[in-house]
Amino acid sequence: MSLRTPAPGPRTAGTAPSTTPGGHDAGRPLPVSVPSRTDGLVRRMRELLGGPAGRHTVPGRMTGTFFTPMRVLILLTTLSAIVTVLLKSPCRLNGWGQPTVYYAGCYSDWSALYGGRGFAEDPFAPFAAGASFEYPVLMSVVASIAAVISQTLPFSELNPSLAYWDVNFVFTAVLWIVTVVVTAKSAGRRPWDALMVAVAPGIILAGSVNWDLWAVALLAVGMWLFGGRRPLLAGIFFGLGAAMKLYPLLILGALLILAVRSLKWTPFLWAALGTVAAWLAVNLPMMIGNVQAWSVFFTFSGERGPGLSSVWHAWNVTMEKIGGPTIQAEGLSLLAYGAFFLCCCAIFALGVLCRYRPRLAHLAFLIVAAFVLCNKVYSPQFVIWLIPLAALAAPRWRDFLVWQFLEVLHFWAIWMYLAKGASGSEVQHSMDDTFYVLAILGHMAATLYLMFRVVEQMVHPWEDPVRASLPGGRIWRTGNAGQGRVAAAARLESLGFDPSEASRLPVDDPLGGLYDDAPDRAPWLLKAHAPVR
Repeated sequence: MSLRTPAPGPRTAGTAPSTTPGGHDAGRPLPVSVPSRTDGLVRRMRELLGGPAGRHTVPGRMTGTFFTPMRVLILLTTLSAIVTVLLKSPCRLNGWGQPTVYYAGCYSDWSALYGGRGFAEDPFAPFAAGASFEYPVLMSVVASIAAVISQTLPFSELNPSLAYWDVNFVFTAVLWIVTVVVTAKSAGRRPWDALMVAVAPGIILAGSVNWDLWAVALLAVGMWLFGGRRPLLAGIFFGLGAAMKLYPLLILGALLILAVRSLKWTPFLWAALGTVAAWLAVNLPMMIGNVQAWSVFFTFSGERGPGLSSVWHAWNVTMEKIGGPTIQAEGLSLLAYGAFFLCCCAIFALGVLCRYRPRLAHLAFLIVAAFVLCNKVYSPQFVIWLIPLAALAAPRWRDFLVWQFLEVLHFWAIWMYLAKGASGSEVQHSMDDTFYVLAILGHMAATLYLMFRVVEQMVHPWEDPVRASLPGGRIWRTGNAGQGRVAAAARLESLGFDPSEASRLPVDDPLGGLYDDAPDRAPWLLKAHAPVR
């Protein structure tokens, strides 16, 4: 049987692309993978959780039940948001004063910046002459809109900072739900992987620290649109995300790797065009009207020294203890950005040389994780950047929970470190700096471990839960791509699908978009990817 790649065309990730000669419905969903059957940790715990998932967990095959996977995910995200509010109750009831804000773990930039950056007097303070708001333009717009709304609330005069926090958190809760829904859609046949985003301890604890979930949601929507073969529209969301927080711009590096492998440049160029156009549309008005206020973010980022919880800050804390040399702000940019550049070179080489095409989520996670580890600062909320990418790139619950456990330890360690400075307490009444440094190293080690797991999946795709759970995945798990395709074809044909769909399944990438069907055409890959017949 000859297995040829079907002609590219509009499709939804995880569905059959067209009506087959036998009259099968176009867009019919492929069999859905559920963690109680595919994830080792969940499978061992499933008796406590009520047994393996049944037919009501399969999208498109519901029999009158209200609790569809998407509704369950939205419900659990809403419950997680309620838990967040409860955990922040000490500050919501008693204010955000130091050092209580650190001991309670409820610090938020929203309340600190409301008075500290002039929003209380002027909701549009970031755009005024002499502004000192150290964030990108779109984040300034969001912060100002939230200030306008909060000041119209009837109870705002009693507690302006609380009103501002509440308005921002309502926006954040909606964005959290959007991110979960889009992640579920982006996961193709594995919508339950989005549960990691819905109940992530990192988001519960740090989602209300800053406006980062805006950028996270915009990037998630952009990746979903790219997987739906709309690269220009995806690029627009990438650009909006970069106007909110620069890190969504890194997704273009992942797309570049796929373009180099396939020598198919059009999707990458359309995405890059949309990104640049959207970023300029947001930034140009302020660049022209108030260049001083616009440049605050870039000046602040370029001149800042080693920030809290970065590897550079951990080095300085350690050296101050033992009397060694410390890293100064003047040379930090070269160190931080140089280290990130070297990481990007290594990821690029791996991405264009590995035998099997990486998934977009693999590459995006590696690049963003490298940026987080090399950055001048590691704010507690930066973990939010990685959670949706981790759910798509390395959806194993054991690895995810270990990583989140160490991130939670770091979350509390940084507040105890700041509390000691704010309260002036003695070491015996606080946490020693050694534990703070160990917490930094712990979160870095956990992130590096996830990166290792992703690289392992790229090199050995049968270790990838997404690919191994495809029809014929058991044979694909042995590493024999040809047998995996044949088994997938037989499995799909028995389910009533066009067997030619199996030609792409072993390298299936729900987010690959136009690259999902594009063969590797780089000269050094042609021999390794000869068609299997």
